[in-house]
Order: sequence, then C-alpha cells, then structure tokens
Amino acid sequence: MSVSVQPKMSSASSEVSVTLLGATGSIGSSTIDLLKRQRDRYRVEAVTANRNAADLAKLARELGARFAAIADPAAFDDLKSALAGSGIEAGAGETALIEAAQRPADWVMAAISGASGLKPTLAAVERGATIGLANKECLVCAGAYFMRRAGAAGAQVLPVDSEHNAVFQALGGGRREDVRRVILTASGGPFRTWSAEQIQNATLEQALKHPNWSMGAKITIDSATLMNKGLELVEALHLFKLEHSELDVLVHPQSIVHGMVEFRDGSLIAQLGPTDMRVAISHCLAFPERIDEPAPRLEWSRMATLNFEEPDMDRFPALRLAREAMAAGGAAPTILNAANEVAVGEFLGRRLGFAGIPALVEATLLAAARRGISKEPASIDEAMSVDHISRSLASEALPAIAARAS
Repeated sequence: MSVSVQPKMSSASSEVSVTLLGATGSIGSSTIDLLKRQRDRYRVEAVTANRNAADLAKLARELGARFAAIADPAAFDDLKSALAGSGIEAGAGETALIEAAQRPADWVMAAISGASGLKPTLAAVERGATIGLANKECLVCAGAYFMRRAGAAGAQVLPVDSEHNAVFQALGGGRREDVRRVILTASGGPFRTWSAEQIQNATLEQALKHPNWSMGAKITIDSATLMNKGLELVEALHLFKLEHSELDVLVHPQSIVHGMVEFRDGSLIAQLGPTDMRVAISHCLAFPERIDEPAPRLEWSRMATLNFEEPDMDRFPALRLAREAMAAGGAAPTILNAANEVAVGEFLGRRLGFAGIPALVEATLLAAARRGISKEPASIDEAMSVDHISRSLASEALPAIAARAS
C-alpha cells in the first residue's frame, strides 16, 4: 500500500513536537483533548485557524505553542493583541499557514477544511514530517502528485478519517497483492430512509442533524448527500494505491464497523470502534504504538444487530458522480471537489436547495468537459488553477440550478 508504515516517531520516553493545522475545528478540538491528556509526551509547536483569532489565541496560550497563524489577514491585529505578552509569535494569511507547516514539528495534524489546506499540508510533507491527514481534499484535488511528493520526501502519511484509518489497520492482515476489495462504510446520514421527494425538499436544519457523528457543517452536509463517501473513495484510491474497481461502499447505519478489507482467500478483516474521532486520531498520533484515550468502549451486549445495505445511487446522486469522477480520473476529482464546495456553501447560505447540490456538481463537471479540462494536475499550482476555473464554472451555472432546485 502507499501509506508508509515504517516507524518514524520518537519513543514514548521522548517528547514529540506537534503542529495543528486547523486547531479550532472538530478534528483539532479532538486532537487537543488527547494532547492535554498526554502533556508529558507531546509539545505543541504551532497552531492555525481560519478566522477566529480569540479562540486561536486562547488555544495557543493553553497549549504553550510557539507560533499561531490565522488564515484571514483581517484578523491579524486581533490575534496579535490577544497574544500580547505571551511570547508566542503570530502570523496571518496563506504564507503564515505555510510557515506553521514548515516549522520543526515531528507530527502535523492536517485538518484545514477544503482545498485551502492543500498548500500548507504539502509544505509539511515536503520536509518529511509525519502527517495525520484529515484533509481529504489534498488527495481528491491532487492525489497522485501529493503521494509522489510524500514518497520523495520520506514523509509518513497516516489517515485520520475513521474509514481510512480502519482500512489502514485492516490492511495489516495480509499482503497488498492479496487484497481483493476495500470497503468503506457510510452511516447513510440523516436521510437514509427518506424518499427521493423528501430528500429533494430537505431543509438545512434537517441536513445538519447527523444521526451518529458530531462534525463541522460542511462535512455534515457532505454526509447527508453521501458526497463525503465519494470523496473518501478518491482519497482511498491514492492513499492505498488501489484501482477504482477495488473500492466499494456499504451503508452501515450503526457506524460501528468503519472499514473492511477482503482478501483473495475470502477472509474479511474489519475494524470496529465507537463513533468518536479520538480513536483514529490517537492511533495516528502514537503510531506505531498505542495510547490510552477516553472514548467509550464498545459494549457488545448492547449491540443487538449490525446492518449493511447497498447505497441508493438514485436517491443519492452525489455518490454516483463521485464514483464516475474517480473512474474518469484526470482533473475530474478536482473539479468535483471544487464544485461541491461551492454547492455546499450556497446551501449553507440558504441560496440553493438540497437537491441543487449534486445538480450543480454535475453541471460543473459537464461544463468543464466542454471546456476540455481533463488533464490530471501535475503540481499544486495546476490543481489550484483547475479548482479556480471549476469554481467559476459552478458560479456561472448556479442561477439556473438554484431556480430549478428551489
């Protein structure tokens, strides 16, 4: 598989330095909870956030970070003021995020949401750091290039997404050449049992009520459309060096089995765990060792049944679009991700109906095909160029899609 599994971390008796890219989000918060419980083992080098200067400064002080970076330049003065007298350096803008990633931390949590996390994460990769990868867009937008750079730099990329972390652990049960199929599980989101008509008229409040997981707004909406699972398929393709035909999705409403690997002899190895992201984060944080973490343990006597079902591509066309983009390869996944980010943003802003999300993504993919945008990005700049063009195409298609999906 493509993920490096050679131990690079310091031993348990040595202090490990950590940088958190996206410290104020849900993944960052879960990581911080673990770090606070292991203060004798980990030291925080740098923390970043998008625009919440007050929260970032508070975290930087609590964690004893040496550097704090805010993505929004307009928030720099607030951050600098909130850090006054602490001795913590401050920066703002994309350059500062990249600087945070380049600082000498052994382990970097890559949890900046969306395509904006691509350059900072790659900066950490380029210096050979160990990366806890929670930003799937790095591999959706420029997966082949990203993993090539990681290999060349000797960086270790460890999957934080619960499904990919499950597969990572299950793959240890056999040789890569004996793998027949990798299966990612999906909860089915809040609309798993809804009719197509009900889904089409779903409200923002309904879409944000995930039945199992507590996550940020964007990923929660992606889970409701099942686009999140489609993006995870593309991520797994690159992370584990798979063919698209070797990847499957099963809907598993209990969210107990997070991923499975089927081998050529018929053996199926699954990873099970509670619906708590701290399980996957702790696995990556301490790899190849394991540490105690506070998630509730599974109680087998209370799990009467575990259900699995095929995803319905008609009711959830976003997953179909993602599978088609994955099979097409080239620039298609980059276009898919950019269009989806635009569509979800419009839905969160109540300017687009729920059914308009996959409709806008499909319209953007078709418009990009007409423009001849098909070449796989061979650099970060190329990936960001495709991303920019795709967002423009999505914006152009938005009025017509919004009128139809209202």
